[in-house]
Amino acid sequence: QVQLVESGGGLVQAGDSLSLACAASGRTFSTLTMAWFRQAPGKEREFVAGIMWGSSRLTFYVDSVKGRFTISRDNAKNTVSLQMNSLKPEDTAIYYCAAKRGGGLSVGQYDYDYWGQGTQVTVSS
Repeated sequence: QVQLVESGGGLVQAGDSLSLACAASGRTFSTLTMAWFRQAPGKEREFVAGIMWGSSRLTFYVDSVKGRFTISRDNAKNTVSLQMNSLKPEDTAIYYCAAKRGGGLSVGQYDYDYWGQGTQVTVSS
């Protein structure tokens, strides 16, 4: 079993930066694919960014955040982070940390096995 706890959400203005962190415990973190999803009111939960395990640390981003968001992981500290720059009002959502067993990188929420409780990010215009 894996426990995920997000932190770092808040209220910011458009153009500001914010960093989210996810602390993992309970299983060998380094073998898990990690990702961030978000869900805005009235919308489906969507993939934001993901990072694979292993030395490649391959990353993948949804088009709307490319060039603005950066996902990273620290296997020694069992953490994954999401650095968000140039935030826009449309980035407002609850952000969830997710972990996937078995390798590979997926954008589908149902492929992820463990979820955090979510952290609210609100960007005002």
